[in-house]
Amino acid sequence: MASQITRSPSQSFAAEVPFQWRSEKWLAPRLVALTLFALTSSLLAEQLGLPYAVTLSLNVLAYVAGGFYGAKSAVESLRVGKIDVDLLMVLAALGAAIIDQWHEGAVLLFLFSLSNTLQEYAIGRSRRAISGLFAHYPEVAKIKRGDHVRQVKINEIRIGDTVLIEPGERIPVDGDVLAGDSAVDESPITGESIPVDKSAGDGVFAGTLNKHGILDVRAARAAENTTLSRIIKLVEQAQDSQAPTQRFLERFEQTYAKLIIFGVLLIIIIPPALGLSDFQQNFYRAMVLMTVASPCALIISVPSAFISAIASAARGGVLFKGSGGLEQLAGIQAVAFDKTGTLTYGEPRVTDVNAAAPFSETEVIATAASAEARSEHPLAQAVVDYARANSVRFEQPDEFEALPGRGVRAMLAGSEVRVGRASRMHVGSTMPGDLKSKQTQLEESGKTVVAVLREERWLGLIAFADESRAEAGLLVDQLKRRRIAVAMLTGDNKRAARSIAAQTGVDRVYAELLPEEKAKIIAQLQREYGSVAMVGDGINDAPALAVADIGIAMGGVGADVALESADVVLMGDKLERLVDALRLSQRARRVVWQNIAFSIAVIALLIIGVFLVDLPLPVGVLGHEGSTVIVVLNGLISLLVLPELSRARSAIRS
Repeated sequence: MASQITRSPSQSFAAEVPFQWRSEKWLAPRLVALTLFALTSSLLAEQLGLPYAVTLSLNVLAYVAGGFYGAKSAVESLRVGKIDVDLLMVLAALGAAIIDQWHEGAVLLFLFSLSNTLQEYAIGRSRRAISGLFAHYPEVAKIKRGDHVRQVKINEIRIGDTVLIEPGERIPVDGDVLAGDSAVDESPITGESIPVDKSAGDGVFAGTLNKHGILDVRAARAAENTTLSRIIKLVEQAQDSQAPTQRFLERFEQTYAKLIIFGVLLIIIIPPALGLSDFQQNFYRAMVLMTVASPCALIISVPSAFISAIASAARGGVLFKGSGGLEQLAGIQAVAFDKTGTLTYGEPRVTDVNAAAPFSETEVIATAASAEARSEHPLAQAVVDYARANSVRFEQPDEFEALPGRGVRAMLAGSEVRVGRASRMHVGSTMPGDLKSKQTQLEESGKTVVAVLREERWLGLIAFADESRAEAGLLVDQLKRRRIAVAMLTGDNKRAARSIAAQTGVDRVYAELLPEEKAKIIAQLQREYGSVAMVGDGINDAPALAVADIGIAMGGVGADVALESADVVLMGDKLERLVDALRLSQRARRVVWQNIAFSIAVIALLIIGVFLVDLPLPVGVLGHEGSTVIVVLNGLISLLVLPELSRARSAIRS
């Protein structure tokens, strides 16, 4: 029966999560208790010799209470032309009543309803791990409008509003810091436990916790479109999606249930007709067979493992958009990485500073940063960031002029300073020989080189590169140890691609590719290796992500296209979480096949017991329902993967 998670008004935008018994969770355990009470009372009344009407009434009460949900589910399935295990259980209990074995039927319904209640409680714990994300939403927020601060509900915040975030408060919307300095706990979004420093210009996300400072935040998204709300919706949808194994088992259930009913009818009719057995004894055996042959444990074994694994992954910073992706990731044979923004940081950084005699590297950086201080060019920002990171003091220029395609010109203390590509500068002096040879060496290694001049004098060279991520080489090594082939796909030039490949240990490099050519390379890798995962930024890599067996997006935080196009999102730009996702998917698949093997073994053993040792119905019910509870609990072991994932992250960083 479909139901909804109860939400506050500020949370009403989130997707509905259908699953059995949720809205009536208070009723299910009470019906189980009532069934047990009626059953024991019936047994006691029979021992005391009370009138048959009393015993019959108590038995009927036990049947009604114990079979309420099973009968309801069976009827709903029959309405859409399906036969499920609930119908088999109800028919077996009614069959026991027909031959006046009320107590055995009541025991069956009691254990069946108790098992279902325990299943819902166990699986509900996994779902609550995700619905618990709602706790990260504040109910109200303080906004500044003019000179006044007023408190509003978060769904009343408009894009562009200035939200006041005080110490200890959760941030209600995605936005940008306008003023203030603080540290923000972003673990609900990225899974990273270390608070991140925030100041003017930095982005913040709804659901994160402001620590000590005061922040003014400009709202960039409405409440229903925040990163956290989209994560919740996607994970809820993922939990309700089905993996290929689960879809197969559900189709199998329909055929199998029909075969069981047909087989039971033959057993009821043929042996008595041939005089091989007593009708009542044979009918009882048929009811036991119907009970123990029901594939309850087999059917529940897959979703119980995958739902808990999806919940674990989301809490650990890995967002699976469906259990199909979770199952398929476990079987990949090759991984193709985009270069820019995936294996690299996606932005230029200063890698080398070379000074001409008699100048120092500090003078080169200080002069270049002063000249570039007003520029918005990425290379200029990289120089300024490098100066700040190395505590190099620089000034604001007296005059500044951007020279498109050539660099910048600035006036510093009456001297003209020029920064730009040496080949595009028109200067009267010749670059010193040692700088010229260094320039050639740096450019051959795939780096971008600019020269710094003051009044026609060559101060030195600054080299830039989009550096590989610190964890990229370790990740590639981890994948190779798992015998997974690794390739890099990029639209960048071959020199830059080879440089990053050498830094990270990638063996196969495909450079100067257009987006559609990346998709062709993925198809080629699939023919060569089999199942292939593509890791990209979800924008220009969209064709390759679509062609790959598994699309994995970097930069899930705030990246709409990444969240929409990929099967898996590594939250917070944490590349090392790919290993986490792989470990979790393989663990979940192992748990699923453990459950399937165990379920089939129990069913086979119980069926053999029916024919060899005349297995009594209560014992058959206990074995059947006990195996169902066991596979659910085994599936929940996936929740224990989180500490293992933390250890894996520590290992890959060490």
